[in-house]
Amino acid sequence: MGTKAAPKRSKSTYDASSIQVLEGLEAVKRRPGMYIGSTGPRGLHHLVWEIVDNSIDEALAGYCSEILVTVHEDNSVSVRDDGRGMPVGKMEKYGKSAAEVIMTTLHAGGKFDGQGYKVSGGLHGVGASVVNALSEWLEMEIRREGHVWTQRYERGFPKGDLAKARKLKRGEGTGTQISFMPDPEVFTETLELSFDTLSRRFRESAFLNKGLKIRLIDEREEGREVAYQYEGGIRDFVAHINEAKDPVHKTVFYFQREDEGVGDVEVAMQWNNGFQDSVFTFANNINTHEGGAHLSGFRAALSRTINAYARHKGLLKEKEENLTGDDIREGLAAVISVKLRDPQFEGQTKTKLGNTEIKGLVESSTNRFLAEFLEERPAEAKAIINKALQAARARQAARKVRDTIRKGYLESSTLPGKLADCSSKDPARSELYIVEGDSAGGSAKQGRERNFQAILPLRGKILNVEKANINKVLSNVEIQAMISAIGAGVGETFDVAQARYNKVIIMTDADVDGSNIRTLILTFLFRNMPELIEAGYVYIAQPPLYKITHGRKDYYVYNDRELQETLTRLNANGNANIGRFKGLGEMNPNQLWETTMDPQNRTLLQVTVESAAVADELFTQLMGDKVEPRKAFIEENAREVKNLDA
Repeated sequence: MGTKAAPKRSKSTYDASSIQVLEGLEAVKRRPGMYIGSTGPRGLHHLVWEIVDNSIDEALAGYCSEILVTVHEDNSVSVRDDGRGMPVGKMEKYGKSAAEVIMTTLHAGGKFDGQGYKVSGGLHGVGASVVNALSEWLEMEIRREGHVWTQRYERGFPKGDLAKARKLKRGEGTGTQISFMPDPEVFTETLELSFDTLSRRFRESAFLNKGLKIRLIDEREEGREVAYQYEGGIRDFVAHINEAKDPVHKTVFYFQREDEGVGDVEVAMQWNNGFQDSVFTFANNINTHEGGAHLSGFRAALSRTINAYARHKGLLKEKEENLTGDDIREGLAAVISVKLRDPQFEGQTKTKLGNTEIKGLVESSTNRFLAEFLEERPAEAKAIINKALQAARARQAARKVRDTIRKGYLESSTLPGKLADCSSKDPARSELYIVEGDSAGGSAKQGRERNFQAILPLRGKILNVEKANINKVLSNVEIQAMISAIGAGVGETFDVAQARYNKVIIMTDADVDGSNIRTLILTFLFRNMPELIEAGYVYIAQPPLYKITHGRKDYYVYNDRELQETLTRLNANGNANIGRFKGLGEMNPNQLWETTMDPQNRTLLQVTVESAAVADELFTQLMGDKVEPRKAFIEENAREVKNLDA
């Protein structure tokens, strides 16, 4: 049999004809991930945030007092506000209404010249147009200039001009309503919005916008709705953070200060008797979880003012060293919210505030008002200083442990004896499985691919770091093993660039105990190595729950629904052998490799944090000292449980 000569490949050309200009919203349709992060659940919810944020900008401008968000039975969404209503006048340059330009043109909006909006969260004019581009249909209703105006779009294209539908009724105010259906051709994974995800985000927005009412109605389930409105603003936010904790002092410290040339700053804080700090920063309602200039100013003022007060009152002796920032922030719940006309964001995820001028305003304001607070409330001030002094003593004791870990593991080639390391030294290729128990660890070690998979078995349940000071945390043998295996330090010394593995995979049994151990590990990572999660390095393995043997073949399934679907597909009719795995240790090495560790077959869930404030609240509820918040959480979420082991 002869062979054909391969056709000559023409040399690729790169000239003017190679350049493509994507017109209108085509760029969004081609690369949706660039605009909303992903086409999975996170991106789906991002569509709602974009529209709601536009309404919140109306509230920031002083024109909107209530926002109503409705999730309809078909998973379409309506967002209605009582703001001014989008402009409806014709723009001569484009030959269409201003509202249509906003909905069909990237970087079109009223937030660039500082006239329509003094302060806004939506900065780039892409929000509404992106939602329009990624929706199967979108309907706009504007109440303005004595009339109701309507327009419909399908996949970003108008189905007619903006038109007057009717006159406004007596007492009917101005505002905008946007209704849209996410495009199933874009969001192929799911179209189902999470009520809890929406609810938590709207609660945070209501905290940040004093007096604004945000209602959420879910028509998919009868009677499911919530409404949030906080006259205390971020003071109520701090009280909410400390709801599942015991405050060290009664009064929530708060101040607000405006500087015409720089911006507006609000700070609220209260210490609790916990060991973690919960400090959240926002700029124009955007969660700046990477911090930035406002956080730097706050931290500098906090350390300076607390130390100065402690020295002046003799609570800190002359020979004693100053309290560190870590000492002072232990158990601190705080919210720093700034509003600027032209915020500059930087950092890997564009959530770090770069405006240097705001640092001075936050620092000087915090210095002044916190010093007044401490002088006016000496009993509360003493409780705050004593809390920091306790933290300092624990830190000094932990320093020896930290040095032992660093010298014993991080500064030498020594690694924990129980770690079965991989041969690869390239973090991008290397994976660390943190495994529950020696039995499962033994199977994992035998079944793994030694070239790139490392195994670290943990004995029993690790320490609950939510209830322990740093000295106790770092003295725990299992935690020491995790710190040294990951190799990037811990707490303030953590450097994600030094991580020895770019995949840290938690692999526990598919039962209640396994879930508890997984939560303990996640609590430790979130509290002490949050950058590892932010970098996308933390995953959860999904071991199978059942093994079906039918017709001399084995099938592995991961939940009860999949079990029934597989039995139906196999037409088993009762002649299949079904075995349930009680734990990873019951699997032989080959089974564990095939089902849970083989990159070709396994399912991994990546751990992400959409909101640090929400994650902080959940870990406090689940792992903190108070029983009542945990009980309330279980009662609220019991109906969501699909599979519970006895």
